[in-house]
Amino acid sequence: MNKKILRNIEWGILVCTLLLIGIGLIALFSSTQNSNYDELKKQIIWLAISVPIMIIIILVDYEFFNKISPVIYALSILMLIAVLFTEPINGATSWFSIGPFTLQPSEFAKIAIVLFLAYIMVKLQKKDKEEINKFWKLCVVLIAVAVPVLLIIKQPDYGTALAFISALIFMLFAAGISKRYIFISILLIVILVPTAYFFILPEHAKTRIDVFLNPNIDPRGAGYNIIQSKLAIGAGEAFGMGILKGNQTQLGYLYPKTTDFIFAVIGEEMGFVVAGTVILLYIILISKAVHVAKTAKNDLGSYTAMGIAGIFFFHMVENIGMTMGLMPITGIPLPFVSYGGSSLLTNLILIAILLNISGRRQKTIFVN
Repeated sequence: MNKKILRNIEWGILVCTLLLIGIGLIALFSSTQNSNYDELKKQIIWLAISVPIMIIIILVDYEFFNKISPVIYALSILMLIAVLFTEPINGATSWFSIGPFTLQPSEFAKIAIVLFLAYIMVKLQKKDKEEINKFWKLCVVLIAVAVPVLLIIKQPDYGTALAFISALIFMLFAAGISKRYIFISILLIVILVPTAYFFILPEHAKTRIDVFLNPNIDPRGAGYNIIQSKLAIGAGEAFGMGILKGNQTQLGYLYPKTTDFIFAVIGEEMGFVVAGTVILLYIILISKAVHVAKTAKNDLGSYTAMGIAGIFFFHMVENIGMTMGLMPITGIPLPFVSYGGSSLLTNLILIAILLNISGRRQKTIFVN
């Protein structure tokens, strides 16, 4: 690898990632002891698969991936359509089953949408950065996001769909979106949120919102998981109850403890100090991703890095927030920490793209 690229790489991003993976593996070790560590073993296998893929992605200039992003985007759309015809797992058609493993197309679609959005936004701004504020050009960007979002909602997977929206918001901000569109968007949200609640959302989604507002309305049903999660985090206090010693974790009260509520496992068994460290690591990682966007050598790198920052930001806020009762439960995994091969591979690819962009940066081109 070119020495200049190695020197420019934002190594802090990789350090934060490795620390989060390490904490996640310890939490998985504790939470899978009663299942012969099956999920831990699979996570390690996916980690081993991800490393060489990351190295390849870092070596190839990110502009190449953006150039072929229309093909990647088209393939991801086909996968999102095909997965709708699979057998439902836990009520959702979100996975392809391949032997003992499952693949989640919506995870890989995150890579496609970030690359493709950066590609078309640069094309639309070829003459002037203000071009993105032309209504029809903005509509092109919105349609590109709407297609995969609607397919993911169809599965249904509202959490992942919202992650796409978060990436879009971060990227439009970097592109210099006009304040009038921000105002209009806020107004639409105020109008559409209650409309969606009363007339669009299915009953199970409305129940999750109701339980978020008051978990005690159904403490043995829909509110059970969040109550147990809050109990687990609170029981951990400063330094935790100890690995393999958490009551909610080990006695089966916390579910699903390896995916959605892995942060509750950390809070209970490792305590506030480690749980707070996890939050701090995400803040540093996201901040460094934004810094990479500000110092990227071109708009393509800037928009791509901001999209990745948006995805990580949403996952952190939503997953950690829902385990503490601050956000509705959506089934969003905690990047690098939660069990999930598709999620781990996707997130490490996004990290590799960030490292790629940072290694080739030259000057600041970020929109003021």
